[in-house]
Amino acid sequence: MYVSNWIISSVLFFVILIFGAYFYLRKVWFYRDPLRTPPGKEGVIVSPADGRVLYIEKITGGEVHSRKLDQWIKLGEITKLGMDEEIKNGWLVGIYMSPLDVHFNYSPIAGMVKKVLYIPARVNLPMVDLWEYINLVFFRRVVDLFAKKFHFFNERNVLVLEGKDISVIVVEIADRFVNKITCFVREGEFLKIGQKLSFIERGSQVDLIILPPRTGKENLDFKVRCGEQVYGGQTILAEY
Repeated sequence: MYVSNWIISSVLFFVILIFGAYFYLRKVWFYRDPLRTPPGKEGVIVSPADGRVLYIEKITGGEVHSRKLDQWIKLGEITKLGMDEEIKNGWLVGIYMSPLDVHFNYSPIAGMVKKVLYIPARVNLPMVDLWEYINLVFFRRVVDLFAKKFHFFNERNVLVLEGKDISVIVVEIADRFVNKITCFVREGEFLKIGQKLSFIERGSQVDLIILPPRTGKENLDFKVRCGEQVYGGQTILAEY
């Protein structure tokens, strides 16, 4: 009798422990909002999201080359902005946000919100398969997600930000199980560098398109490489 009660108590304890841990992770820890201090210097672009840098690609003639597919991808297929004629050159940076990362997004530069475009999807496709997920989340390895099907079809929120000397486009792409993307800013609003832009539920991807600076400088000085962990509103991606 004593042994039976001990077993029941132990099972109940572990069930409560597991559900308590799940509730804490999903309802508290996942929504954590740590203080982020952007660098106090001019001419920098900070990361729009926490996560791992998957790719840094050059934009040429409004297209980006996919090494995996060995074909050129029109940037407009990702941004959905219809600005193909305006975006000829620049850089595309992809950042994967795992469920373990902070899910707030931040403004990469100081500037005005020129456009906000939300594009829903009937069904969000899975971004990764199980092995890719294990590699990204647990082994912290780079997986080339550029130009996978989700990149073109999933729900997204696109923000065009115009700074004094440079403009960027932030493309927030939802994963299959994402509940929603909540945007905090409006068109015409002026943002500080590192200011919160939005919140994405669960794991997702953020693409950052950096247009050539209007200072006349042709190249950016990138401070991160593929595979590095970055922190939104804080890590310097590049200087111009």
